[in-house]
Amino acid sequence: MADNRPIGIFDSGIGGLTVASAIRQALPMERLLYFGDGAHVPYGERSNAQILTFSTAITEFLLASDAKLVVVACNTASAAALKPLRERLPHITFVGMEPAVKPAVEHTRTGVVGVIATVSTMQSAVFASVVERFGQGVEVIQQACPGLV
Repeated sequence: MADNRPIGIFDSGIGGLTVASAIRQALPMERLLYFGDGAHVPYGERSNAQILTFSTAITEFLLASDAKLVVVACNTASAAALKPLRERLPHITFVGMEPAVKPAVEHTRTGVVGVIATVSTMQSAVFASVVERFGQGVEVIQQACPGLV
């Protein structure tokens, strides 16, 4: 039996619409429910506790709207809130984002890649892990961008 509940997707603004578009292309029959948090944008200079508070409230809204899974379409929210959300709601499937270091490394012609991200993302353990796992053998130039959405 098909599960007709929507896929819940959220971002700190509208950037996650690219994720929603990719989901729509890959899964054209799925219903999507998108939440862009324009009230608290940008997340990048907020504390992890604030980001977790926003992410929890949005997740609760999506689940109250009968979402069957939650896509955290924001690198900053994924870095700050994904692990605690999974721990608090182990029965819910969460999909998160990682900074795109791996594809950048795979496609570099010079052996150098540049990564721009929010301050919060750059300072996260998730970002450090991605660079450690996929950045071997190349120079990864990192630039935190205050105000980036």
